[in-house]
Amino acid sequence: MGYRRSIVSPRIDGEELDILKEKRACAPPGRPKARIAPPRGAAKRRQPQIWGYTMRGVQERFGRALRLGSIGGGPESWIGRMHRGAAEMDGCWRNVAGVFSSAPARSRVAGAALGFDPARSYGDVAEMLAREKERDDGIDAVAIMTPNDTHYAFARAALDAGLDVICDKPVTGNLREASNLAARVRGRQRIFAIAHAYSAYPMTRYARMLVRDGALGAIRLVQVEYIQSGLATRLEDGPTSNRLRWLLDPERSGLALVMSAIGCHAQHLASFVAGANAARVSADVGALVPNRKVVDYVSALVEFEGGARGTFTVTQAAAGGENDIRLRVYGEKGLLDWSHREASYLRLSMHGEPVRVIGRGDPLLPPDIIATGRTPRGHPEGLREAFANIYAEVAQERMARALDEPVPAFAYPTIEDGVHTMAFIEACVASHAKGGWVDVARSSTA
Repeated sequence: MGYRRSIVSPRIDGEELDILKEKRACAPPGRPKARIAPPRGAAKRRQPQIWGYTMRGVQERFGRALRLGSIGGGPESWIGRMHRGAAEMDGCWRNVAGVFSSAPARSRVAGAALGFDPARSYGDVAEMLAREKERDDGIDAVAIMTPNDTHYAFARAALDAGLDVICDKPVTGNLREASNLAARVRGRQRIFAIAHAYSAYPMTRYARMLVRDGALGAIRLVQVEYIQSGLATRLEDGPTSNRLRWLLDPERSGLALVMSAIGCHAQHLASFVAGANAARVSADVGALVPNRKVVDYVSALVEFEGGARGTFTVTQAAAGGENDIRLRVYGEKGLLDWSHREASYLRLSMHGEPVRVIGRGDPLLPPDIIATGRTPRGHPEGLREAFANIYAEVAQERMARALDEPVPAFAYPTIEDGVHTMAFIEACVASHAKGGWVDVARSSTA
């Protein structure tokens, strides 16, 4: 009890929402755009107008959709379907080429099975990069969705070929490799996005905006957890597949399996919304399942830059867990609470006030937050749309750069975020070995 919905009309339909967006997009300068009233004391600032607003015509001016080459994501890969579907959702990209298996013959067959031109279904990455460079209609970027230990080499090769990169997590196997990619991105002036899609939901974007606007005041406590059950039993003792073999091999899955799989998402989401990187950690790193060689559990105390404290817990070995992600950010004035189980809603609890439940599509949200959704309130949206937000933002930046137009500060996760994630993982591992607090290495560009 005590909850109230912060909306004007709970029955706004698709046509009304389109009209509302158009009115906001075309409002004359100086005319205030409607938005949910911020909590008392929140700072007021002009929000950047991005996807769907001031950059609405960039693709028309650019003249075509961008061309994407896939690395990984064969016919049986759910993440491959996620990337390809999200890329094309807003018409910014076309999937035109790819390498879909580490076995050349299998890759070519897989490309044809997925509907790709057989001539652009390549046997390996080197062949794709070389052949596409020769074409007048060659690819503009690659999307990498391969086993963890291949991300660095493939991303490095794509950058060196002059391509932009959208990479699945973890970005690399260690901090040194991530820093090397960051240097290449800067040196070659490329775009590098990481598929941390949980930070691209409308309500996590709005949570970040409220923090940046000062709605909560100074941030004091950040709590994040990501709980799964996929490793709750000893899969090591049962039938294996290619995917399980590399996942359960510590040399291939990364410094700590659970961190490479889901912990990097939790860390990025916490830093993204709170607006601060981790400064130091005190971590417990290990396995909940007896006699397991890979890490399936990490819990840490965190101190963020600026002094906020935090707690961090991730595991893939919690029986009964079901991709349960929760983030709570406490400031001096109140609390933001987001759960992936109710991804379209954000709870805002200001001290001494009734709890507000803000929903995706609420007509008084800022226009750039509304634009990250695609259906009226009450219609389900989820992970695919969040992925699509990352692809759309990368496309708009790529097109604007090519047209020599101003580029807004998009919120998609960048290679610098990936550098911090790898520093965080290494600090957690070092903290466990030391048995105490360890500083998180700072990026050379921080």
